[in-house]
Amino acid sequence: MKKSPIFFLLLCISFGSFGQGTFSGDLMMNVNFFMRDTNIKASGNPLYDNYLSGNEGWLSLRYNIKGFTFFVRADAFDNSNLKNPTSATSDYGIGAWSVTKDMKDLSITVGTIYDQIGSGILFRAYEDRGLLIDNALIGIELKYKLASNIQVKGFTGQQKNNIGVNNVRYAPIIKGLNLEGDFNIGKVHLLPGVGVINRTLDNNSYQTLASTVRTQYLADSTSPRFTPVHNMYAGTVYNTLTYKNFSWYVEGSYKSTEAINETDTGGSTKIFEKPGNVEYTSLNFGVKGIALSLAGKRTEDFIMRTSTNETLLNGMLNWQPVVAVLRPERLMSRYTPASQDQSEQAFSANLLLSPNDVTSFTLSYTNINTLKNEKLYREGFVEGVYQGLKSWIFQVGAQYMEYNTLRYQIAARADSSPIVYALTPFAEVTYKLNEKKSIRAEVQYMNTLQDYGSWVFALLEYDVAPRWSISVSDMYNTAINKNKDNPNANDAGFATKKADHYYSAYVAYTRGANRFSLAYVKQVDGINCAGGVCRYEPAFSGLKLAITSSF
Repeated sequence: MKKSPIFFLLLCISFGSFGQGTFSGDLMMNVNFFMRDTNIKASGNPLYDNYLSGNEGWLSLRYNIKGFTFFVRADAFDNSNLKNPTSATSDYGIGAWSVTKDMKDLSITVGTIYDQIGSGILFRAYEDRGLLIDNALIGIELKYKLASNIQVKGFTGQQKNNIGVNNVRYAPIIKGLNLEGDFNIGKVHLLPGVGVINRTLDNNSYQTLASTVRTQYLADSTSPRFTPVHNMYAGTVYNTLTYKNFSWYVEGSYKSTEAINETDTGGSTKIFEKPGNVEYTSLNFGVKGIALSLAGKRTEDFIMRTSTNETLLNGMLNWQPVVAVLRPERLMSRYTPASQDQSEQAFSANLLLSPNDVTSFTLSYTNINTLKNEKLYREGFVEGVYQGLKSWIFQVGAQYMEYNTLRYQIAARADSSPIVYALTPFAEVTYKLNEKKSIRAEVQYMNTLQDYGSWVFALLEYDVAPRWSISVSDMYNTAINKNKDNPNANDAGFATKKADHYYSAYVAYTRGANRFSLAYVKQVDGINCAGGVCRYEPAFSGLKLAITSSF
């Protein structure tokens, strides 16, 4: 496969010599400068003790000519902490490449494929650089229009493995088929679809799994003993129905019996042989002044991976929609609920009321449990926005939250409940100096007796559209839990010494398709989430430089 990028570039040059096409691309680069801070535990690893800096970058190039699309992406990691936040990784190579030929009714893609079936519950090959997720399928995909409103696509290949850049792949084979339609029945618009996938284990993966099952049984005779299967099959049926101001999406997915890892409430993991299923639906309705959205999901043992040997964010074949609203506010985002593929029953309701053009109110409620009614997440949220004064925008609200750290963070304080209870009021004021300049102030207070204790966050931002954005902020921990290495804690569990400040300063400059940003960051350890997929990150102290460009 190392010859593939060279062949690809030669093919581009060959086509370019015979005709004129269109060329485009984009660049993304992050540079971190690590500044040791033992007070917040940003220390004790090679990044802070030895290397002091690191970076990662992605350069994508696209060339279109005569129905062909050539794509290549070069990835570079120099002492990067993106793969493992506490150690450095260095690697270079072609992270993605593909050749696509579009004909009248047929499209063929060979190489790195990013696509999904339905909402992604059954299969989703996607990229999220913030969490270094690159679940691309490396293989071949065909799309064919059976009719003007019916399309079928099929694919086969192996999933990319982020252990290395140069087309390192998981060995199991993945095959899929997807049929989608687009129909109008009177005033009703339907977008139905059906999809199936098959994953076949290679011999090494199978033998590793079989050995683990035998070892598990020998260590504990109460553990299940079974003969694993090579093939897993899964299917999904979905539809979007739209009628006037009403929209309804529904999807049901099922997977065949196979070996899966299950984690109990104590954090221990065992391998069981079970089938799985997911049912998901969302409803949206809107008229002038009112918008309502409802969502619900039930998940039972729907663990989709390249093999049972993979855990955490490794080898994920799918992505499950997140029922909870993902809050962008700094303090609220510390406790973001990720989808649970083992056991989850979730419901959310969101109501937007706009009695006039200058006032709006948002009300939200979310309830998430396991199938055995273990509490996972609760949220009550209210927000009001007023724009009735010239040049001013006022925003106030509050969130009440209950969050299960044992399930979402695989951690619980030895001296407290795994549930974090928090009440977080917040306020934001924006003043428009003129058409281009504005000042925004934001303040949040999280009141909680769990985890790190209560927090205060304040931010001041100055924007000059479309060029400049400048901000300073402070996240202040008003009380520290004694389980965070504070032996001199009082009876309430919090240290009496002065708590920590987490200062940040940020400046960004945008010119056309180019954006440059520089930030001084002190960041508390916690969960970083994107799209409902989360991972733990340790504390950070230092400078972050980011560059994005497209051409």
